[in-house]
Amino acid sequence: MPLDLTDWQYDLGGVVIGAGTSVDVIETAGLGRPPVRDNDVDQPSMDGQWAGPDYWSARTVQIDAAIKMPGQPDACHDVIAAIQQASDTAAVRLVGGQGMVLRIKRPGRPVKQLTGRLRKLDPEYKQVIHGYVPLDLEFVAHDPTFYADTDSTTELPLGWLSGGGFTAPVTAPIYVQSGTTAATRPGWVTNAGDTDAWPVIRITGPCSNVSILHADSGRTLALPTLTLAAGRWVEIDTRPGYRTVTWDNGGNAGVYLSPASRLDLFSLPPGQSEMRWTAVDNTNTARLRITWRNAYVAL
Repeated sequence: MPLDLTDWQYDLGGVVIGAGTSVDVIETAGLGRPPVRDNDVDQPSMDGQWAGPDYWSARTVQIDAAIKMPGQPDACHDVIAAIQQASDTAAVRLVGGQGMVLRIKRPGRPVKQLTGRLRKLDPEYKQVIHGYVPLDLEFVAHDPTFYADTDSTTELPLGWLSGGGFTAPVTAPIYVQSGTTAATRPGWVTNAGDTDAWPVIRITGPCSNVSILHADSGRTLALPTLTLAAGRWVEIDTRPGYRTVTWDNGGNAGVYLSPASRLDLFSLPPGQSEMRWTAVDNTNTARLRITWRNAYVAL
């Protein structure tokens, strides 16, 4: 479970600094508008430029802090070691695309987080004997968007829906689906933020010929040749920096995704969206789970 934060505190990979701790945060930079990668081009033989598309670059958060533990130089070293240990996890440092989490709490705002790497940890030991160590921290969030502190999740079963019903007398067996055509069921997801969120979608078998539709935009992720046995699952990750399709054993399942399926466009806009999925399943036990984090432009 994430650590509880109070106003003006920061959780850096499990180490809490800021208000009420032994580490005072003096100044924080990089929490406003992220840097821009522009594509402006000078107009030939004319004044001015042609404005190309702007893309956000990585967000660099610089934290100017100081450890204050009078008479406890050993405890100062322990704090630095804890921060360094949090950034030295092999599962993050040695794996492309993985990152540690920086969580931030400001007055009147929910806890929001960034994922990235700690690129700088520079203590100044000149006064450590007195229990005072200035710290220069630099955290790079490759995705500059702020995200909610907890996941939102919804699960959709398959179901055959119609405007009719049963007519008496009813005799067994009763079939709610033929098993030869794909069944469809609508569902709802709500991104409570103010910018696009990126879902992680898990399909659990038994099913085949899976297609997932974001009804509001018409965007579709299709896996027409995929066949899932009972209990097996495939996960589609649309998050920036990930964008993978993997089996439950970690193997690559991207080959099943149709060429027209665009992971980089399959986002959840702010507000409520309708999701539908189709698949062939004659047991009506297949499930689709959608997990996302509300996304925000600003802290």
